[in-house]
Amino acid sequence: MSFGGGSAAQFGERAEPGPEDVCYRHKDRPSFTLCQRCGRTICPECQQVSAVGVLCPECVKASQPSTSARVGRSMRVTARRLGDHEKPVVTYGIMIACAVVFIAQWLGSWLGGNAVTAALAYAPAFSLPEQVSSQVFSGVSFEPWRMLTAMFTHSTGFLLHILFNMFALWLFGPNLERMLGRVYFAVLYVLAGLGGSLGVMLWVYFAPQTIVALATSTVGASGAIFGLLMATLVAYRAHRVNITSLAVLIGINFAIGFMPGSSISWQAHLGGMLAGALVMWVLLATRGPRKQQLRVWSVVGVAAALVALSFAFFVVSPL
Repeated sequence: MSFGGGSAAQFGERAEPGPEDVCYRHKDRPSFTLCQRCGRTICPECQQVSAVGVLCPECVKASQPSTSARVGRSMRVTARRLGDHEKPVVTYGIMIACAVVFIAQWLGSWLGGNAVTAALAYAPAFSLPEQVSSQVFSGVSFEPWRMLTAMFTHSTGFLLHILFNMFALWLFGPNLERMLGRVYFAVLYVLAGLGGSLGVMLWVYFAPQTIVALATSTVGASGAIFGLLMATLVAYRAHRVNITSLAVLIGINFAIGFMPGSSISWQAHLGGMLAGALVMWVLLATRGPRKQQLRVWSVVGVAAALVALSFAFFVVSPL
């Protein structure tokens, strides 16, 4: 029904907005839309569509978590992800660490220096007592921590060095980490790397040229990687898995170190293999919930033995 010549209000509608039918933020703008949460009238500019309907800006702001709440939620999500034992966190962490160190080495060499490599590389001379090393090498002091830092450095002149190592770690690391758990996998990697440095160090006793062997620096995660490969081989053998292909792979890569002009430290590979096999044998021998304490002390014993060997130069001088 219409009255006059214009359009009239239909049944149930008001012809004109009342005093409450204006936007609570813009008093000059009439509106009939209400916020679904607080019930205030809001104009089209203030309307914000949400999953529960149209809300006013204040209600939208109040529904959002605070900064501290968002940070707390992010930390909880991260903790849950890290707690997921299916994710090889340690493996990826080692790869990231090696990549960061390699970039620092590369930048240093690009700028015309090798300070990073010189500070982290290992040579057996750094295991000599200072009173001995000072008489033979100038500027060389007792720095045993290099036996560990060397496993995170690589040759900047040969890109395939780090690529091969990281590819091998990516192939074998995740399965081994899931098998052992993150803590024991990290311990295995570190002890295998230490074993690689020990192989380089102890070779000095048998090297034809002792001074040259003492001064020769080594870098790379190869010792630790060979330790992981050998640990995998021991674990497969214990579980009656066919190890032929893996054994051939290890043998071929180990033999490459004897090629003339390869500049590959087979001593580090051998030391890492022996340490990795020993640690895995100890872990397999102490399986089961009733041997948890024995497992811990056995691994600590292996670590103590390797550390004790790193001080061999103090007992029997190679010079």
